[in-house]
Amino acid sequence: MEIVNAIGRRKSAVARVYVTEGTGKITINKKDITEYFPSAILQYVVKQPLQLLEAAEKYDIKANLDGGGFTGQSQALRLAIARALVKINAEDKKNLKDHGFLTRDARVVERKKPGRPKARKRFQFSKR
Repeated sequence: MEIVNAIGRRKSAVARVYVTEGTGKITINKKDITEYFPSAILQYVVKQPLQLLEAAEKYDIKANLDGGGFTGQSQALRLAIARALVKINAEDKKNLKDHGFLTRDARVVERKKPGRPKARKRFQFSKR
C-alpha cells in the first residue's frame, strides 16, 4: 500500500493526514498523539473512526495540524482520518457516514459587523 493522504477542516483548523500500513502509531506535528493531545477525550475523538472499523493497529498516521484550538484540531483530524480510510477501502464509507465521521461541520465564527461591538451584540440603547 502506498501513502494515502486526506484533508480535514473544522472552524479555522486544518489537518493534513498521511496514512501508511503500520502498527498504529499516530504522529502529529512530529510529536506523539499523547504528547500533542494530553487530554484522553481528545485522543478518543481522534481515534473514533479507527476504533469503529477496528483498524487502530493496522495503520500509521502522520498529521500536520495548523490553525484553530485543540478541540477544532482534534475534530479536523478525525474527519481527515475518516476520509483517508474511505480512500483505502470504499466499502467502509456507509459505516463511517452513519456515525457522522464524514460530515464537515460548517459552523464557523460569524464576522463582526460595522457599527456594532460584536457580530450580533448592539450598543446600549438610550431613549433620552
